[in-house]
Amino acid sequence: MNAVLAPSILSADFSRLGSEVKDAEAGGAALIHVDVMDGRFVPNISIGPAVTAAIRRSTQLPLDCHLMVEDPQRAIPAFVEAGADMISVHVEAERHLHRAVTAIKAHGRKAGVVLNPATPLGALASILPVVDYVLLMSVDPGFGGQEMIRSVLGKVSELRAWIRRDRLDVRVEIDGGVNEANLDDVARSGVDVIVAGSAVFGSGDVRGTTARMVRRLAELGERERTC
Repeated sequence: MNAVLAPSILSADFSRLGSEVKDAEAGGAALIHVDVMDGRFVPNISIGPAVTAAIRRSTQLPLDCHLMVEDPQRAIPAFVEAGADMISVHVEAERHLHRAVTAIKAHGRKAGVVLNPATPLGALASILPVVDYVLLMSVDPGFGGQEMIRSVLGKVSELRAWIRRDRLDVRVEIDGGVNEANLDDVARSGVDVIVAGSAVFGSGDVRGTTARMVRRLAELGERERTC
């Protein structure tokens, strides 16, 4: 399976958000990644359910909502109502992970958990069998445009091996510092979903950049299948 691209609207031009999302969709994006920040768990404030609902009206693509908030369980119903298809919560923010994951699934949404770069994979030991996906941060969350912490690629490979060993149906997502220069290395690490923000929305050509990155991911996937 090819890794797919999920452009993050954190780096989009919010004055023309709908058209930028449509450009990403036209370029072949598989998901739209929605970074939700509360100014408490992370030092920035981004968007809430109202903007998420507006994005929902602009695209048919699945919305992948990443909750970088304190007490994420309180936020889950609002993002379900806004149209989220996938909702992920941070291991570092949620003391009751099983309850949060169960709440997301009870609404019929895909449930994910997120690890910051310095959080060890061992934190997933009890929750991994019940989640749909794991999002590994390759920057410290809170701001777009950061340089990738490349050691996280080794973490991806380790997690992928763990998933194969236990025969789990869990996807692996990565978010932070991905661009066209490091895209090959990221894809080869074993991820299923690659989030890219400023590389797409800061490029000046959202549709063209998305299409080029999607095309490259397809080429890498085909090469891997024929090797």
